[in-house]
Amino acid sequence: MLLAHGIGGRQDLPIPFEAALIGAILALLVSFVALGALWTEPRLGAVARHPRPLASLVQQMVSARAWPWFWRVAGLVAAAYFCVGLLFGPDRAENPTAGVFYVLFWVGLVPLSLLFGPVWPVLNPLRTLHLLACKGLGRDPETGLRPLPSGIGYWPAAGGLLAFVWLELVAPERATLPVIGAWLAVYVVFMLGGAVTFGSRWFDHADAFEVYSTLVGRLAPVARRPDGVVTWRNSLDGMAGLRPVPGLTVLVVVLLGSTMYDSLSNAPIWVRLVQESSVPAPVTGTVGLLTVIGLVLAAYRGATALAGRWGAAEPGTTAGELAHAVVPIAVGYVVAHYYTLLLLEGQRTLALLSDPLDTGANWLGTAGWTIQAAGTSPAGIAMLQVTVIIVGHVIGTVLAHDRALALFPRRTAVLGQIPLLVLMVVYTVVGLFLLFAG
Repeated sequence: MLLAHGIGGRQDLPIPFEAALIGAILALLVSFVALGALWTEPRLGAVARHPRPLASLVQQMVSARAWPWFWRVAGLVAAAYFCVGLLFGPDRAENPTAGVFYVLFWVGLVPLSLLFGPVWPVLNPLRTLHLLACKGLGRDPETGLRPLPSGIGYWPAAGGLLAFVWLELVAPERATLPVIGAWLAVYVVFMLGGAVTFGSRWFDHADAFEVYSTLVGRLAPVARRPDGVVTWRNSLDGMAGLRPVPGLTVLVVVLLGSTMYDSLSNAPIWVRLVQESSVPAPVTGTVGLLTVIGLVLAAYRGATALAGRWGAAEPGTTAGELAHAVVPIAVGYVVAHYYTLLLLEGQRTLALLSDPLDTGANWLGTAGWTIQAAGTSPAGIAMLQVTVIIVGHVIGTVLAHDRALALFPRRTAVLGQIPLLVLMVVYTVVGLFLLFAG
C-alpha cells in the first residue's frame, strides 16, 4: 500500500508499555485531583477581557478586501492543479493525486488549522465557485431555494466524515484514480447541490472538511473578534466556546474512532485476521471500522450519561455539552498516528507534484527533492506519539472539568466528573495499547 501510516512500534519504544501506561494514568489522576482542588469556578470560553491584538501590519493585511479573495483564488488554483493529475495523469505510484488527497490535504489540515484557525472555509474551492455563481446571477449566496432545516446541526458533516474515513481506510483500490475521482464527484454534487438548495450555510453544516478544520481551529492561538480584530488567545477558550449542536457528538466520535481503527488495522493480529478470513477484506474492514466507532460512542454515551446522573445535570444534556472535550483527544491521536506520514510521504508527494502527468517536466521545481528523514528516529517518534496522546487527554480533562463546573451543581461537580475520568483512562489505555501493538 502506498500510504503506510507512521513508523515505530512496540519494539522501537524507549520505554516499556507498562511504564508508559502507568505514567499516562498518573498524569490523568494528578490532573484530576489538582483541578478539583484548585479550579473551583468556570474560567474558559468567555471573550478575553484584555485581548492582545496582533501587530498593526497584520491587522491591515487581514482586513484588506483583497485578503479573502487571495486565498479563495489560491484554493481554486490548487484545486485545478490537483485535477490535472486526477483527470489526466497516469494511474500509478508516480501520480501525486493520492498523496495530495490523503496526506497533504487531509492530514495537513490539522497543523494548518491548529496554527491559523479554520483555514478550509476560506480555501474551499466549492464555496468559492458557489459564491462566484451567485455574484454572477445577482443572488445572495446565503439564500437558497429553501431554508436550511432547523436542527440539522453537524449531521451531514458527520456522515461525510464517515464516508471519507471509509474511503481512506477500507475502500478497495482507494489509492487509484477512478476510486478517488468517483468519491470526489459524489462529494462535489452533494456539496454544490446542497448549496444551491439551502445557500452557503450548507457548507458550515455539511462539508466534513470545513467542519473538521473549524473544530481543530478552535485550538488555534489566534482568532478574529466580532469587530474583525485578530488577537492572540488562550487556545482552551476557543475550544470551550464550542456549544452543543445536533450531530456534534457523533462527529467527534467518528474522528476519534476512525483513528483508533486505523491503528488497529495496522496491528499484526488484525492483519492476520483479514488475511486468513474467507470474508472479503472490504467487508471485514467496514465491520471493523463501524465496530470501533460504535464502541467509542457507547463508552462516551455511557460515561456522560452516568456523569449527568451523578452530577445532577439536566437529563439529556451531558453528552452534547462535553463533546468539545473529545476534540483535543482526537487531535492528539491524529498527530501521533499521522506525523511521520505527513513528514515523509508529504515530501514524496511534493516532489511528484512538479510533474503530475509524469512527462519528465518540473513545473514547480520540486522534482529533484530528496526525502529527508531527519528527526524521525523510532525512539523520537515513539516518545512524540506517547506525549501527544497524553497531552490530548489532559487537555480534554481540563475542558471537561471546566464545563462540568458550569453544568453540575457545585455539591456534585466533582462526583459527576468521576465517570469522565474513567472514560479518559479507558481511551488512554486503548490508545497506548494500539500504539504499542502497531
